[in-house]
Amino acid sequence: MKIYTRTGDSGDTALFGGQRVPKDHIRVEAYGTVDELNAWLGMVRTCELPVVARQWLEAVQHDLFYLGADLATPSDASSARVVRIEPGAAEALERAIDQMEQDLEPLRQFILPGGAGPAAMLHVARTVCRRAERSCVALQHVETVNPAAIVYLNRLSDFLFVLARWINRQTGESEIRWQVQDRR
Repeated sequence: MKIYTRTGDSGDTALFGGQRVPKDHIRVEAYGTVDELNAWLGMVRTCELPVVARQWLEAVQHDLFYLGADLATPSDASSARVVRIEPGAAEALERAIDQMEQDLEPLRQFILPGGAGPAAMLHVARTVCRRAERSCVALQHVETVNPAAIVYLNRLSDFLFVLARWINRQTGESEIRWQVQDRR
């Protein structure tokens, strides 16, 4: 199979189900941002990580492929090959969050993104996740979106935040608390 098809040379692309839309369509923006998020998580996985963190991130990357396919498939498409993200997918993220929070002090104020390299990258991934969520919400205003997609992205951003904190804890990096600065 060739990687190039030339079918998108005029600025449109095919969704699962056959419909063609402009490449700047909000649906394409939504699944493209999910793809960007997946690439960031791949970047994080190149770092030295605890085994369980690597396993969690690999599972999330698989979920993001399902989510991308879900978002690339209009709800009325008759594609039997598409597996949509399931309502229970967010529960695995919640279990991981609960497990990590056992090792963390409760957060009582904002922290600055950063710390160890993988934690800093996770903070970037978290912001990309929030953008993907906003794109899905915008898409939801004009077309039907699987509600589990938005729930998953919302929980995933929480997971990425807690994972960044947990990685910092595992590597001995301290968190920098945000403090209001006197601007006079």
